[in-house]
Amino acid sequence: MQDIIQRANVGRATFYLHYDNKEDLLGSGFSGLQAELRERQKALRERGGEFDERLFAFSYHLLEHAHKHREVIPAMVGKRGGAAIQHVLRKLLADLMREEVKAMIHEKGPGSVPAEATVEFLSSGLFGLLVWWLNGRMRLSVEEMNEAFRKLAIPALKASADRRSRIDRQGNARP
Repeated sequence: MQDIIQRANVGRATFYLHYDNKEDLLGSGFSGLQAELRERQKALRERGGEFDERLFAFSYHLLEHAHKHREVIPAMVGKRGGAAIQHVLRKLLADLMREEVKAMIHEKGPGSVPAEATVEFLSSGLFGLLVWWLNGRMRLSVEEMNEAFRKLAIPALKASADRRSRIDRQGNARP
């Protein structure tokens, strides 16, 4: 904490006036990104169109953001990344996935996977792909990474619904 306070050239009291702790500071750095991703997700979901196109609408923009900041993000979330930053990013992804799962799977029934298990599976998968991509010096394009994520995630989301509440092509629960 002392290093952060010294670099920011503020007093300890001033720092704690704005942030509870280091994790709070880190989280505030991601809040703008999360708000932007939520807006894109919501806009594409409301726009309509093919069901699969509306799923995970935030993923392309997340990957694009990572690509634009490719010089600093690997150090933040890659092999050398701090646990606190990884925790904040994992929470951001889980929150986005939770909204997606809640919006797309309308009811639970026998045989369905618990929603939080689906959220954890999907958000951990995206985090893993993101770290893999960043540590691999981004040999794949944003488009290729987004396509890879979607090919893995969309069937997983669909499979998490039970027989009675599967989601149809328009994103509606069907009997």
